[in-house]
Amino acid sequence: MKQVLGSCLCNRVTFTCENDFSHFHLCHCTQCQKATGSAYAANLFTDVDNIAWLTGEAIIKRFNVPGRSISNAFCSECGSAVPYKSLSGKALVVPAGSLDSEPNIRPLSHIFYAERASWYDSITACKKFDSMPD
Repeated sequence: MKQVLGSCLCNRVTFTCENDFSHFHLCHCTQCQKATGSAYAANLFTDVDNIAWLTGEAIIKRFNVPGRSISNAFCSECGSAVPYKSLSGKALVVPAGSLDSEPNIRPLSHIFYAERASWYDSITACKKFDSMPD
């Protein structure tokens, strides 16, 4: 199986894993909106042991949402989302944006769609630019 590399924005946290993801969900729950500062979290799921930290594991911080089985792990230097073991211990959650190469699968579903941001459904009508507009 081919390996994929991943990193945070400041590149202090780096990792590698086998490109063997079983699920890819776009989660619209309100907690994921808060954690990402966006409309949804794009998360890949794989075997819990499918990671090798290359650098920066010691600077990762984790927040477990009280009363929910939701977590957020991030680089304490730049705040970028990084992989973490699910609270159940059954999966490794890998933020899709943390990968430096293409995952083996595409998004499979939108989950917690009823909680989506009120403005989410209008995004397909937005103008599209290849860079910052003038």
